[in-house]
Amino acid sequence: MNKINHGILIITLLMCSINLKAQTNINQPNASVITEDSLLDSVKTTLADPFPDDNLDNILSDKLDSMVNTWYVQNAYAVDSLEKACSYVEQNELPDSVYISRLQNLDSYIPLPFNESVKKFINFYLNKRRGQVSIMMGLTNYYFPLFEEALAKYNLPAELKYLPIIESALNPRIVSRAGASGLWQFMYGTAKMYGLEINSYIDERNDPIKSTDAAARYLRDLYAIYGDWHIVIAAYNCGPGNVNKAVRRSGGKQNYWEIYSKLPKETRGYIPIFIAATYVMNHSKEHNLIPIQPSFKLLTDTIIVNSYVNFEQIAANLDIPVQEIRQLNPQYKRDIIPAKSDKSYVLKLPLDKISPFIDNQTQIFAYNRDKYFPNNQIALIKEVVGKSNYNTEGKKKIVYTVQRGDSPGKIAGKFRISTSNLVAWNNIRHNMIRTGQKLTIYVNGNTPETLARAETAKVKPEVSKVQTRSQIIPSQLQTISAEKALNGEYTLYTVRSGDSLYTIAKQFAGVSDIEIKLLNNIKNARNIVPGQKLKIPVKA
Repeated sequence: MNKINHGILIITLLMCSINLKAQTNINQPNASVITEDSLLDSVKTTLADPFPDDNLDNILSDKLDSMVNTWYVQNAYAVDSLEKACSYVEQNELPDSVYISRLQNLDSYIPLPFNESVKKFINFYLNKRRGQVSIMMGLTNYYFPLFEEALAKYNLPAELKYLPIIESALNPRIVSRAGASGLWQFMYGTAKMYGLEINSYIDERNDPIKSTDAAARYLRDLYAIYGDWHIVIAAYNCGPGNVNKAVRRSGGKQNYWEIYSKLPKETRGYIPIFIAATYVMNHSKEHNLIPIQPSFKLLTDTIIVNSYVNFEQIAANLDIPVQEIRQLNPQYKRDIIPAKSDKSYVLKLPLDKISPFIDNQTQIFAYNRDKYFPNNQIALIKEVVGKSNYNTEGKKKIVYTVQRGDSPGKIAGKFRISTSNLVAWNNIRHNMIRTGQKLTIYVNGNTPETLARAETAKVKPEVSKVQTRSQIIPSQLQTISAEKALNGEYTLYTVRSGDSLYTIAKQFAGVSDIEIKLLNNIKNARNIVPGQKLKIPVKA
């Protein structure tokens, strides 16, 4: 079946690109042969004619936020490490010649030219999200060996292992607004073409091993069509159809930088981000960016399961949190492994839990069997949807109204909660939410940031009888929120190097970063600079 699907994909892609090939292959140099002179010429060209710089910071930030809010990161990293992840750290910019030289010295099979867009995203990783990148680098010891093995298996450039850095920030359960899922952000149709199983209980797009193998095969097939790695990476992001349209609209040109302006907005920044991520992963030490290592490592092994089993059965008998089992087995959507005697599945566990599982296997499968699998059947979906292991006792309950552009992952990041809990509390299916929808959220009442966000979310602007809500402009909404949140008195604070609104707010009792942002009319919290004067509200 996989071979049939594979053949369908190749035929489809070839049909999409046959006209493209006919127009562009005549007198084209071999794209896989990269000389030092041609690379230097490419660098000079891109520096002489920098391309439009689309703002993709928010997309990257959402992915990094989702990574920081996974169970493993929240439990394997010290609190001070997580706080540093929210801080902005100003680094001195280097001359362009230094970046160019370092990129050339990487001896990459994929060309790594430098331009202003690449520089912008290097700055994003090294400055704006420095702490989160340090945490993500700590996760590479677990994921990179998986990527490297698959890429080597299909004889692909090792640099492609950096794609999941920008696709998912190494969060195996992340779901994009468009519905792409997993480390490699597979769309449903592409995943099915490459043999990944997706049903009510399993989504192998979230399986690190199987999705990595599928991604490597997909990249191999794209290169067989285009023969140029920049175009391949762009096609991986937006699909071959969009790339072919961009080529046609550009008069048949088949160089990424020449079709740049005709590509979808997110894809226009994709190669610059890829180059920036490759640079940062290889030259972090030169920028004093050190991986933050987790307090406990994911040393794991797998075991074959041949019968239905619920994660809670495993957790209760092996003394392991359900959340940890979920982290290790993100492909199982409802905490159930739907294995049968004629269809087995893999369970991944910490290395020290493999032997206890084998020794107590009969006891584990029998534990509360009638509760989880009455009549030895999987319980109805409605019985397992909406379950959350998060203890809401003592937590502050708020109601959040979904805004345009929101996603479950983005909302979870705002309130520092897990996406799975948000989905469970509100019975969200397939990650689908709508603008205006009311969501229930529980936040830790001892966290100033989450409390401030809770209060802000609850503020209802006062609308006059003459002026309707739809007529109020965003600046008026901010003013109304600020008037409700503050008492009017303030003191001045001078921003220092390494400060963020969050760390500043922690220095003043009862003050939140949201209040500082509103009082100072700050649109982007990451744009404060050393020496800037900020008004800090004085609490009664």
